[in-house]
Amino acid sequence: MNNRSIPSWLLVFPIIFLACHSSSPDTASSADSTGKKPPALEAIHNPEFRQQVKKEAVADYREEITGDKLNRWSFSVHVYETNRTLDYRVKMQYEELQGDDTIHLPDLGTPPKLVLKKGNEQYSCIIGFIDNDSAFREYKLVYFSKQQELGIHTLKHYAVTQGYKLVSQ
Repeated sequence: MNNRSIPSWLLVFPIIFLACHSSSPDTASSADSTGKKPPALEAIHNPEFRQQVKKEAVADYREEITGDKLNRWSFSVHVYETNRTLDYRVKMQYEELQGDDTIHLPDLGTPPKLVLKKGNEQYSCIIGFIDNDSAFREYKLVYFSKQQELGIHTLKHYAVTQGYKLVSQ
């Protein structure tokens, strides 16, 4: 007989333990006493279109360009509503260089709350929004680079899960 063989009772014990172990009634099923499953949460969505579009900017950011006293140039970002509820038009400018883009916010089931904050670099602005937990979520970065380029870059992507929790992707 081999002295290194595993005793047979060690092999049988886990099988007996798993066979005798019963699941709790709470985790066995999500059905109620009638045997029917509760209905899934129905998603609340913002309307696709706005009833009224504001002509003035809903958010502004402006930073004076240092060393230019004659022209009073600046780096600026202005965000405007569009006819679609979750879409916004971004107009950006550095000195006389201009650009624009459209951004689309995630549908949290509540009216969007857009916020502009100063970026980490000079002449940069972070476009973000306030989520349902009142937390600021970074979304886009508008910047003027050392290569003399005015641009917009996506910082994070978001998705809304069931129960209206926002998750970064």
